Amino acid sequence: MNDLTQCVLTPDVPTTGFDPLGVGVHRASTIVFEDAATYASRGDRGHEGYSYGLYGTPTTRTLEAKLTSLEGGAWSFLTPSGQAANALAVLPFLAAGDHILIADTAYPPMRDLAETDLQRLGVEIEFFDPQSPEDVAAKIRPTTKIVWCESPGSTTMEIQDLPRIAAIAHQHGVLVGVDNTWATPLNFKPLEHGADIVTEALTKFVSGHSDVLMGSITIKDMGLLKPIRSLIGRMGIGVSPDDASLVLRGFETLGVRLRHSERVALNFARRIVGHPVVDQVLHPALETFPGHALWKRDFLGSSGVFSIVFKRQAAAHVAAALDTLQVFAIGASWGGTRSLAAPMSIDGFRTATSWDGPDVILRLSIGLEDETELWTDVERLLETLEVHTTAASTEGQMKAASNG
Repeated sequence: MNDLTQCVLTPDVPTTGFDPLGVGVHRASTIVFEDAATYASRGDRGHEGYSYGLYGTPTTRTLEAKLTSLEGGAWSFLTPSGQAANALAVLPFLAAGDHILIADTAYPPMRDLAETDLQRLGVEIEFFDPQSPEDVAAKIRPTTKIVWCESPGSTTMEIQDLPRIAAIAHQHGVLVGVDNTWATPLNFKPLEHGADIVTEALTKFVSGHSDVLMGSITIKDMGLLKPIRSLIGRMGIGVSPDDASLVLRGFETLGVRLRHSERVALNFARRIVGHPVVDQVLHPALETFPGHALWKRDFLGSSGVFSIVFKRQAAAHVAAALDTLQVFAIGASWGGTRSLAAPMSIDGFRTATSWDGPDVILRLSIGLEDETELWTDVERLLETLEVHTTAASTEGQMKAASNG
């Protein structure tokens, strides 16, 4: 064989006896076939076979299998991000003239997809009160195809009664999808509570290191497989095996990371409640939280992410307080090893319900830093807010006195 040919062709090396703990990274676009007949019949391999890299490699299939098992589903798909998973979970089942119901507290990009793209395609969209199964029942139409849930709700943490919502939807032959990113499959299993489709932003807690983007769709019934798989193929959407290997590695420590963040976050939430500048703390595991009973009934644990609603006088000074943080980073996303603080706007993302608090609330994601140093950072932020609020109040009183 000529040297040039030898450079291109790769020798077969025996793998017998090589049994590593880590999952191998199988990179491939082209997958070769042993003969022409096998190539001609490659479509017969089905969704479990290998025919082209876009439809999976052993690395991505390993991650899909792990997700399917943890979610209690029939099959999983990987997508390039969590929002891609949300979009690809609903698009195969909607056409012009159809109707979709979406929780009013859904992830803002999901709302944007509905209001921009779904409406442009002729789909009728409507939002429902996430805390009212009765609102779902009242708004379901003969043309409704999907009820889209997210529990807890994005940022404001409303807990949905998924079993009741699913029962209502299924009475009308309507699919139920759930964005489960806050809980992960370790803390909530939507498919066991009536959902037909569950999505995860693996970018966050599952990958756990803020260095990869990926999402997943898991289906309860194999009847949903072909529509989703076909659309993913037509749109040419796939994920990198290298990224999948990073998510697989992050999965191995998810349990200990999540439990640590859960404990610290709940501890902090309880300590923050009652502070002079704080109006309320939005954390489903707090006994005083409005949806706590539903959370306790259906969930297996809580997350390291919660939100703080400040009193209106203090909310105006959040930006100045954030600049005093020394351990927390200011940034979007959550679920990584680094603790994050992110001011979140609420007013523009509610239509079926009303938000009567300040427009901006603060979302915290608890990472793996020293707990004492993190709490010192939280105290510094709260003290700064208190100082600025008091100063503004005093200045206002002085101006009022001088004008009087």
